Amino acid sequence: MCLILFQKNQHPEYKLVIGANRDEAYDRPTAPAHFWEEHPDILAGRDLSKCGTWLGITKSGRIAAVTNIRSNEEQGEKKSRGDLIRNFLVQDTSPKSYLKALERDKHAYAGFNLLVGNPDELFYLNNDESPIVQVTDGVHGLSNHHLDTPWPKVVNGTKGLNSHLDATHQADPEVIFELLANEDKAVENLPATGLPEELERSLSPAFIDIGNYGTRSSTVLLVDHDDKVTFIERTFKNRRQIDESRFQFDIRR
Repeated sequence: MCLILFQKNQHPEYKLVIGANRDEAYDRPTAPAHFWEEHPDILAGRDLSKCGTWLGITKSGRIAAVTNIRSNEEQGEKKSRGDLIRNFLVQDTSPKSYLKALERDKHAYAGFNLLVGNPDELFYLNNDESPIVQVTDGVHGLSNHHLDTPWPKVVNGTKGLNSHLDATHQADPEVIFELLANEDKAVENLPATGLPEELERSLSPAFIDIGNYGTRSSTVLLVDHDDKVTFIERTFKNRRQIDESRFQFDIRR
């Protein structure tokens, strides 16, 4: 997943609002969001290559999401980042305890940004440089660097999300999907991750499509103050929407 926009605990109707895009090779086998057969409390898409996921929530309210840290350096043989999400969702350890245990093994994975928690509290860890951080209330964005790094897609996305949520007592999924569908390329302030400039520019929009790689899914996840969850996933190939899945349930504490 290459973009996560979210607002935590700063809205009269929703304690958590998430809009997220997963960017991946089009030929990587993937299952759309569903409740997993072997773990029926988990709602998430599925990477059928490694059996992990990029964003998920459980019926008890455990939430996790991951993005990669972009680099052109050789990563070598590493564990799948999708396991970071699956392992958290199937456990009952606290979010902070999970991350503390992960810190000892974090370099066994390719570069990652990880959010774990529940609708009331979220924690963040990457395996680049930062310690465990409890996410503050408000609007945040995460792409392929660190939390709130001001890449153009993060700046534009968080600005749009904040404007929408400030203007209304509702979080309209269609407005959030529009933010995630933005294909405007950055004119300035391109990230410098070691990639060629033209490729960096092609990866700068919220929604991308470059040959055999692009935005595979967009997800809106809402949790209101009564702990009612709305989860909507739209899947794509070469910009064309091919499916939509919708789920609603009440979190069981």
